[in-house]
Amino acid sequence: MTISVSQTGYVPVNGLDMYYEITGTGEPLVLLHGGMGSTGTFAALVPALAAERQVIAFDLQAHGRTADIDRPLRYGLMADDVADALRSLGIARADLLGYSLGGGTALQVAIRRADIVRRLVLVSTPFRRAAWYPEILAGMAQLGPATAEMMKPTPLYRNYAALAPRPDDWPTLHVKLKELLTRDYDWTQEVAAIRAPTLFVAGDGDSFSPSHAVEFFALLGGGRKDGGWDGSGLPASRLAILPAQTHYDPLSSPLLADVVRSFLGIAMAD
Repeated sequence: MTISVSQTGYVPVNGLDMYYEITGTGEPLVLLHGGMGSTGTFAALVPALAAERQVIAFDLQAHGRTADIDRPLRYGLMADDVADALRSLGIARADLLGYSLGGGTALQVAIRRADIVRRLVLVSTPFRRAAWYPEILAGMAQLGPATAEMMKPTPLYRNYAALAPRPDDWPTLHVKLKELLTRDYDWTQEVAAIRAPTLFVAGDGDSFSPSHAVEFFALLGGGRKDGGWDGSGLPASRLAILPAQTHYDPLSSPLLADVVRSFLGIAMAD
């Protein structure tokens, strides 16, 4: 299935010129990419979602076609950017799907601006920093100019260099990501207060343990009692553990497309 992007542009928000792409028509669904990614991260997922939805993908601060500004990367600031961009586009409420860094941003939108979130999909997004495996935390602490240089042969850099208004900002992105990812956080209380139906998705080989995914689900009201023969005991939120998936490849999995479509009420593909 091929569905063409119908609109692209920039929204001025909080000092940023924030790039967006809109595909399809229907109820709005916002996609937020991971660290060092861009709207193109969702290339395999968009066709399955845009058949019945208006899919709006943003490039977050310092990513893709959205140039960096003199401001640190913070989940709360990026969440405000997304909320303000939606308002500028005339969208009062939307479903949000965020992956990794974008998942943390989507989660903060749901925490800070609950009024604009109808349903929430979080992919590979821990709610506390300590949930990441120790080797992942160590890797976050090593980000900087050296890792920027080391990653120049990778597809991540080639994509960045092809899109970024200032490709020379690549080392700065690594420095700012380190500052963000080495800051401690624990959103336990805030997650427990979320009322939007939420789908939490993780790979069974993700960068945090499956038990953290189960803990997340429990905070959302899941796993507390038998679902019942008629499903009457099921919570509004859902948990999906994708088999043979790491942190780095769930967006290309057809399994993800299926669970997201089911949760959002989008008809399954033939």
